[in-house]
Amino acid sequence: MITREIQLTAQITGYPQRGDFTVVETELGDAEVVVRTDYLGLAATYLELMRADCHLPIPGWQPGQRVGVTAIGTVLRSDSSALQPGDLVQSMSGWSTHSAGPAASYVKLDRDAYAEPSFHLAQGPTAYYGIADVAKVGPDDVVFVSGAAGGVGSLAGQIARNLGAAKVIGSAGSRSKVDYLVSELGFDAAFDYHEDPVAALRELAPEGITVFFDTVGGALYDAALEVARPGARFALCGSLSTQLGDAAERFPEPDRAAALAKEIELMPFSCYHTPDQIAAWHTHFRSWLDQGSFTYPQTTVEADIDGVPDAFLALLRGEYRGNVSVRLP
Repeated sequence: MITREIQLTAQITGYPQRGDFTVVETELGDAEVVVRTDYLGLAATYLELMRADCHLPIPGWQPGQRVGVTAIGTVLRSDSSALQPGDLVQSMSGWSTHSAGPAASYVKLDRDAYAEPSFHLAQGPTAYYGIADVAKVGPDDVVFVSGAAGGVGSLAGQIARNLGAAKVIGSAGSRSKVDYLVSELGFDAAFDYHEDPVAALRELAPEGITVFFDTVGGALYDAALEVARPGARFALCGSLSTQLGDAAERFPEPDRAAALAKEIELMPFSCYHTPDQIAAWHTHFRSWLDQGSFTYPQTTVEADIDGVPDAFLALLRGEYRGNVSVRLP
């Protein structure tokens, strides 16, 4: 069987371009299981894995290699008793129309667990781990989430609210996204980060914040330091404000001296998506959805495989809300 896949043309430096990706036809060959790809997950984090000087603690992708991100698909053929044709499965098979491999490389999913298969692509394990296990959000906490309209932040704010936080504040990049956070996702307040973030936070949290869940870094990190209460917990998830820059600009060292002066606990973290982390997220996710206390924020892009790089570039430009996936025809 022939599959069409997206490969890196060259490792990316600076801002990514459409020419950094190539559509290639390849032969799948003999394998225990053959799967048709139905959905592909997109996340800004993938850009770092496309760089020669990748800062993440996992191997990046090389030129001529398929971009290997999370995919959900339907089993077409199986020589394994563990999987049957028609089963819904998840894998790291990446940007391709079909994949093939041993049955052990696919995780069977429950088609009835969620309203749509794309719910399985939520960046929830990262958001839940950061809010519940790292920051340990609970009653009386005043939580500020940067990048709150993105895939992780839009979940993190709702998780904090469901864990009993007294107030949840988010930042986003436009008035429409700010309104979306409050009216649809249940944030108590939000502001456009293009405004003065210190002034906005002082107005929205005059009592000071106790938890900062940061996906952006830069000026928003500095603003959070200004308004944080002594002893606040900072769960540092990402640095989107500098991610598109060159090596010297990406992932800058946070101002630890100012944090130390206010006895703020800085907690950079990575979620390795262990079985326990994934199970904890899905247990709470399903429960909150059933209770009506959670809205899954997502954008589903309809495109063939050739359009996947364009959708990824649009994601980096901030054109989407929430968790982003591509549904292939």
